[in-house]
Amino acid sequence: MMRRRELLSLASGTLLTGISRADNRPLRLVVPFPPGGATDITARVLTEPLARVLGQPAVVENRGGAGGSIGMAEVAKSAPDGLTLGVATLSTHGVNPAVYHKLPYDPVKDFAAVTEVVKAPGVLVVSQALPVRNYAEFIKYLKANPGKVTYASPGNGTIGHMWAELFKSTTNTFMVHIPYRGAGPAKNDLLAGQVGVYFDQVASSLPYIKSGQLRALAVSWSQRLEVLPDVPTYAELSLFSNNDPSWFGLVAPAATPRPTTARLQEAVAKVLKEPDVRARLAAQGLFPSGSRPDEFAAQIRKEIDKMQRISRFARIRLD
Repeated sequence: MMRRRELLSLASGTLLTGISRADNRPLRLVVPFPPGGATDITARVLTEPLARVLGQPAVVENRGGAGGSIGMAEVAKSAPDGLTLGVATLSTHGVNPAVYHKLPYDPVKDFAAVTEVVKAPGVLVVSQALPVRNYAEFIKYLKANPGKVTYASPGNGTIGHMWAELFKSTTNTFMVHIPYRGAGPAKNDLLAGQVGVYFDQVASSLPYIKSGQLRALAVSWSQRLEVLPDVPTYAELSLFSNNDPSWFGLVAPAATPRPTTARLQEAVAKVLKEPDVRARLAAQGLFPSGSRPDEFAAQIRKEIDKMQRISRFARIRLD
């Protein structure tokens, strides 16, 4: 009888995790972007503690290209056995569906939501060459100089582009978009004063804000950030729809059993409570989340709707 109970227990554990205990195959975290970015860093912070909690290896695989579409398409087509997870972002599961007519994946139908891992506050920064010191002066300057202020983005259809167009729509202002091939060139011209405005994640711009090279005017967060206590949130400025931060989360192939996604969410939530993990994420300007699968699924649908509204307003289509 004891042997039978032990076998049932092992079978139950395998069902919940989707992991074959016989070969102990690794859990793959597919990052749909090249190594070194915030998405990649988040995944690599998770791998060791997640492997420890689940009792199996965990590895990161970078599958960059096409704004994250290549990697997410691979995840969508993977076996729904709990061994492959995609690191979803606001870009892959919010922006891309809004700006591309054809994607190699459906952000809702092709995935089972697992959990939001972290949130990343955004920030509106301006060049020191722009003659404004705070948000009120910035708005006044934009109103007095319609079309004379430029804003940079890492490229058409990027999150920075979408955030800027959302800002234009909610403030009834007009700035000229200057798209770059990546964040590096955009930031360089911003620092040089060649462009005036940039919509970024706090972590990326914070060193330049602290050094006085850039001026922060507003952040997208629930309250003022400890690292930028003098910078108001968009909500304080009555720009409530601009106050949503960016995020990274985990998704599995659509047919992954619910007990499996629940088990994985529980493991990630446990990992996110570890002090070392929280400290490593905080160093990147990231705030742990660990939401339930149903909460994350609802959030993805909300983000798609929001980005589609921005896309229609700014007429942003990339195919």
